[in-house]
Formats: sequence, structure tokens, C-alpha cells
Amino acid sequence: MKTHRFPSLSKIRFAACGFAPPNQRSAPRRGIVLVLVLVVIPLLTLAGFTFSELMLTERKAAGLAVRRAQARASAESGMEMTRLFLLQDRETQIEDGGWYDNPERFRGVLVIDDGTQRGRGRFSIVAPRMEDGRLGGIRFGLEDESTRLNLNTLLLADEASEKGGREILMGLPGMTEQIADAILDWIDPDDDPREFGAEVDEYSSLDPPYAPKNGPLETVEELLLVRGVTPWLLFGPDANRNGRIDPDEPNPETIDGIDNSDGAMNQGWAAYLTLYSLESNLRPDGSPKINLNQEDMKQLHKQLEEVFDSRWATFIVAYRQNGPYTGSKRGEMTASGRLDLSVPGKVPLSTVIDLIGPRVRVKFKGEEQPTVLETPFPNVPGMMNSYLPVLMDYVTINASPVIPGRININQASRTVLSGIPGMSEETIDAIMSQRQENPVEAQPHRRHETWILSEGIVTLEEMKALMPFVTGGGSVFRAQWVGYFERGGPPARIEAVLDATIRPARVISWRDISHLGRGYALETLGTEAAEMSPSEKN
Repeated sequence: MKTHRFPSLSKIRFAACGFAPPNQRSAPRRGIVLVLVLVVIPLLTLAGFTFSELMLTERKAAGLAVRRAQARASAESGMEMTRLFLLQDRETQIEDGGWYDNPERFRGVLVIDDGTQRGRGRFSIVAPRMEDGRLGGIRFGLEDESTRLNLNTLLLADEASEKGGREILMGLPGMTEQIADAILDWIDPDDDPREFGAEVDEYSSLDPPYAPKNGPLETVEELLLVRGVTPWLLFGPDANRNGRIDPDEPNPETIDGIDNSDGAMNQGWAAYLTLYSLESNLRPDGSPKINLNQEDMKQLHKQLEEVFDSRWATFIVAYRQNGPYTGSKRGEMTASGRLDLSVPGKVPLSTVIDLIGPRVRVKFKGEEQPTVLETPFPNVPGMMNSYLPVLMDYVTINASPVIPGRININQASRTVLSGIPGMSEETIDAIMSQRQENPVEAQPHRRHETWILSEGIVTLEEMKALMPFVTGGGSVFRAQWVGYFERGGPPARIEAVLDATIRPARVISWRDISHLGRGYALETLGTEAAEMSPSEKN
């Protein structure tokens, strides 16, 4: 009988572990455990390091996101503060430093104070400053949108004067008649090309083809679709929109075909254009002005007597009923007769200043002979300062509570003023040399555009021609709200437009331009940091 020999228990154990018994091991496999240890430990170490680095990166990203949100909240806090500021009446705003240049109110306002410069968050409100009528530098306040040319009111300029829209556009540096007419064709409702313009026939031949808007623009950037308009012309070399040419930005002299020696095109046409300018057509207390062109003479006379003396009320209603007197008979300064207020108004006023200078012949109730009245509004520049601001405050020839698109002669740049129809270089020079841009510093009568008449810069007829195009101030404001930290950190920049024709002011345009960087040095924006490195200051 054949016997079977079974392996010993020790051999079975070695076999189960994958090793040969000691007396059967081969020499090359004796260091395999050491090799495995040397491989596994570095791999585990590397994995642990990678995980730690990932966690640190995630922590930094989370912290950066929090700081970015805080900077954004600081900028938005500045916008809300501005809306509250504009809610105040004009006198209160002036007492508080005004909206034009008010570093005490709008520069380096503390929002987050945690005791450290790194965590201390602020906001500043920045707008362009005028230097000799040109854009240059910054101030801490708001920009009146009426200092810009409203593209969507150009067709009204065409109605006011022949080729008025083209004339206004030609004030822009580098503008040509071809581009000006193409812009007007883009927004007018018809498909008939102007003298140098372009309509659907030309645009449909492009690759890819498209059609002109034939309606109001929605953004200024839409002009890039107009024939001849280039990014250089529209935006200029100021890529980060901080109002100056930084060392890393293109040479401002490289704009093809344009003399930019005065820096007028550093920010391109976009710095002179808007879609939003409006002005409130209300009394100083916010109530509606008296519409001089209303049909009810009894109501008109009653409204006028509530704010003016009876002589003014009588003359204005008599003018509406009879028009100006062109005869040679001398007029009376006062009259005791009573008007027949059932007689309708036959002569509408084109402007409020139609009342300046003329006499009126009127037949009072119970009198057989008509009476000639001398105007209480003499055409004498010095005397106008006493009555013209009162007229402009309380009466209007336009029943609308807002007036769109007129240009603020107190603050507009020389570039924009030069495009106003009927505005000569001599008039522009006189305005620039005599005006006070900051409403806080301006004399009361200069809040209206008629100050250039009352101070003798223009004649009465010249002022009548300018009235459809100019104003003394608007009610829509633009600025950049910059949220930042005192010691580095991500900034936030918001460019927005606020409409203060309604209360509280509403945001009608909002754009996050944080991707363009802070744009301004921390020292400029305002900080309490005692010492900062050069990289932190810029």
C-alpha cells in the first residue's frame, strides 16, 4: 500500500503568504518588501501633500470670494447712499457739499471696519473732471448726464434746424459727414439714405448681412454696427476707463486719421455720448410748473397770480390773447383794467423768453379803447438777473414733467458745446471763461441756461435759437462706484446711471467693470493706511 506524504504546517503557512520556505527562497525576491515600502510611503506622502495644497487653495479661493463679495457690497452701498443723497432737495444737497465735487461725502467712505487695514473696506464715487473744457483727471462726485450728447434726441435737432443732427455730431473729434449721416440713418425710421448716409441696401450686402436699427439705440456700443464706426473711435486708448492713459495702454496718438494732441479722444466718443439725459421740468419745490401754452385763460391767470404779482399775470395772459404789439404807440407800465378771460389764447409761446421785450395791446373790460402795455420783462441784460430766474423757476411752454436731451452748458466739455447749432467759438470761449461748473459755487441765476443771456454773452435772438438745445442742468447722473480694501484685496467697480427725475432715484443703467481693475491708486481713492508698498498703492 502506497503512503502519501503531506506538507508540513510551516510550509503551508509560507505558501499562503506567497513565500517559499526559507530553504527554497530565491535570492532576487529577498528585498521586495523594502521596495514596496519605499514606493508606497512616498506615494502616500505625495497624496497627502496634494490634498493639503488643494485644501489651502480652496481656502484661499473661498476667502477671495468673500472679499470680492465684500468689495462689491461696498460699491453697492455707495450707490444706495447716492440715491438717498439725491432724494434731498437742492438746498439740502448744497448744504451737504453738493453732488459735483464732494470728497468729504464721496471719497474713501468707510463701510467695513474690522480694525485691520487688510479687512477695512471703503467706497469712493468717481467722475471725470474738466480741465480747460477738456476731460482730464477725476473728482469725487457725479457726472450730469446732460453734459453728454443724447443720441436718441438727434432727430429732434433735425426738426429744430436743417441738418441739426449732423451739425451736433460734427462737434465730435474725428467725426466725418459720412459717419454722422450713417448714424442718423441708423436711428431714423425710414430706409431713405441721407446725403452721405447708409441704409439697408448697403448693410444687406455685407457678410454677414444685417439691417439698420431704424429706431432708438439701446446701448452706445450699438454704434459699432454703424458704417465707419470703429472701436478706436468709440472707446479710444483708455482701455480701463479711468480717465487717463496709463503706461500699459496704447499710444493715444495712434488713432488713425485723428489729431489727438489735446487728448480729446483719449476716452473716445463714448465719453461724450449718452442715451439717458433728462431734466426735471418742475418748480424748485417739486410741483408742476405753470404751462403758459394751456388753453384755459382763466385758469392760467389764476395760477400766475398765485406766484407772481398781478402786473406779470396780466401781461402774460394779454400776450397769449393778442400776441406782441408791433405799432409805435408807447406802452403803459401799469394798468388797472380787468382782462376778459373768456377770450381764448391765440398766440402760443415758442420759449419763455418770448415774453422779454415786446409790448402788448389789449382791450380791457368796459373800456372802448385798447391799452398798450409795456413789458415787465425788459430786454436789458443786467435787469434780467432779477426776473428771469423767477420766470424759469415757475413757468414753462412744455407740459411734460421731464425734458429729454438738452445739453448742460454749465458743465459740458468744449467738445460737446462745439456741436450745438448756433454756438460760435466766441460764445463757447465766453461760457468756458465765465461759468462755474460746481453748482455749490454758482450764483443762483446760473442754474438756468438763460444766464448767458442775462450776462450779455448772447443776444435775445441768439438765446431763442439755442433754447431747444441747451439747459442749465439735468436730473440724470452717472458715476463709477469703486469698492476696495485699504491693504490690497480684490476691488469692485460699477458704472451706473441714476435717474433722479423720479424719487427715489432709480438705476437705469448698471455695468460691472471690475474686470478692468481698480483703475485708481489707493491713495487717490482714500485710505488711512500709514505705509503701503508700491504694489499696494497702484
